[in-house]
Amino acid sequence: MRRVAVRSVVLAGLLVLAGALPAGADAGPLPAGPDAGVEADVAYHGRVHLAGERLRIWLVPANDGPAALPNATVRVRLSAELADRQELSGGCARAGLREVVCETGPLPAHGRGRHIGLVLGLREPVSEVVVRVDTWWNGGASDRNLANNEHVVLALATGDAYAF
Repeated sequence: MRRVAVRSVVLAGLLVLAGALPAGADAGPLPAGPDAGVEADVAYHGRVHLAGERLRIWLVPANDGPAALPNATVRVRLSAELADRQELSGGCARAGLREVVCETGPLPAHGRGRHIGLVLGLREPVSEVVVRVDTWWNGGASDRNLANNEHVVLALATGDAYAF
């Protein structure tokens, strides 16, 4: 029961930070948002590095347009469980046993957002981890090209960096 309550608080907090809901509002179905009807092409590029119980992820969100977005939320899901304690970058929050979400900040049309760096502790050392990166929320904008914002990366515990 505690994990459900924590997830609800994290979800509501992220939605307030992202401007999707006013403070104190119910975190029910997402509203369309002020950007409903606009078209943007959110994309992510980055690297994943696994060594021992540490997973390093560096990514840069981008928007190939045609419209700018005031904010979006990228979701990172893992095949391995996260350690209980995490020190996350600003604008990021844990959203489950294997999941972290981060706000991108403003995404100008045909431009890049802020660089996001994560150093995630895993519950135990693993020989490999599957990392899934996708857009969790984009303010209701339509995105006709999901191929560049949905990535699956297999990172082996070799110390090598894997690009996406």
